[in-house]
Amino acid sequence: MDHSNNDEACDLSLQPSELGTKEYWNAVYERDKRNYENHGDIGEVWFGEDSELRVLSWLQKNVHKESRIIDIGCGNGMMLVELAREGYKKLTGVDYSPKAIELCSKIMKSQSFDHIELKIADLTEENCHFENFNIALDKGTYDAICLNPDNAVFKQKNYIKNVSNLLCTDGLFIITSCNWTEGELIKHFESDFTHYQTIPTPSFKFGGKVGNVVTSLVFKRKTDS
Repeated sequence: MDHSNNDEACDLSLQPSELGTKEYWNAVYERDKRNYENHGDIGEVWFGEDSELRVLSWLQKNVHKESRIIDIGCGNGMMLVELAREGYKKLTGVDYSPKAIELCSKIMKSQSFDHIELKIADLTEENCHFENFNIALDKGTYDAICLNPDNAVFKQKNYIKNVSNLLCTDGLFIITSCNWTEGELIKHFESDFTHYQTIPTPSFKFGGKVGNVVTSLVFKRKTDS
């Protein structure tokens, strides 16, 4: 997808894919869990370490170490590990894949980060009960939701509302996407969030247009949502 920044109207839908199903991710994390147990291989860092480090760098400059942070779709938990290494203490990881949470738990124990709270939760369902977080992180989770073959738009809208509800009044939502442009993400989340900052990501130029391979945005929760 061309990630040039634009403000034209956008659709909420993408072509459905198995990457949007819980069954696919359970299989991935079951494989990764076996690999970790047998070889110490943590598995893939989604979007690569550079994307993770850009978000981490922004957090270090802008977010207090006592802030409550939730990583939505935490996968193998490496973002939480990096946050813990940098001194963030109030960390929670959630994923809708039980196999992801099993892998994440094993990695946390091996790194002596038992204080990190891990939960199985699907934020595409109605009335998810999390609240009072200062920061919510999403690195690829919304992308996967958009690929779900079973009523993706409905799940996206539930997800947006649930993320808004779990944040405190001045809470921030940081999302990294490879499927949506800056303009599209702003439109997707405008019901509950305002665009606060854009985290710079590598750009490319093709056919006279400038775009980005991934987009990382910081949203602020609307106080009247």
